[in-house]
Amino acid sequence: MALLYSELRVIARREHFRAGQPQTLQPTALINEAYVKLQRRAGWESQSHFLGCAATAIRHILIDAARARMASKRDAPSYSFTQSLDSMAAAIPEDAEIVKLGEALRVLSEVDTNLAKVVDCRFFAGLDEKETAAVLGVSDRTVRRWWVQARAWIHVEMAA
Repeated sequence: MALLYSELRVIARREHFRAGQPQTLQPTALINEAYVKLQRRAGWESQSHFLGCAATAIRHILIDAARARMASKRDAPSYSFTQSLDSMAAAIPEDAEIVKLGEALRVLSEVDTNLAKVVDCRFFAGLDEKETAAVLGVSDRTVRRWWVQARAWIHVEMAA
């Protein structure tokens, strides 16, 4: 964890920005919460594997925080989020969008775990195709194909 702190900080800052406002958890708090979730596990396969798991943990923390905020705001506005994952990275989402994305990824992991893992690696951990392929033990081309499928599936799910 200490060796990869700077990379974790980059991931936490990016996810903090993507989570939008009002955000109560700062990047350092996100890293600390992720550490609490990840400290019980040992035997990481690689740095990319660890960073992918950390990004997933950070995503879960942000989704849980958004759910908690929404519980206190029952009249929160909602709108259909039909943008692709690439444009969603540039947008500042509302809490409802974060929760909706979390639910879509949960369903995706039930439908096809490989697609969900690709989303975690590519979108949340910021890994490129080669790093994602190494983490998942598949070819770059397979990662590319799964990434296209996952984005399309989430696009449809978020639009519904």
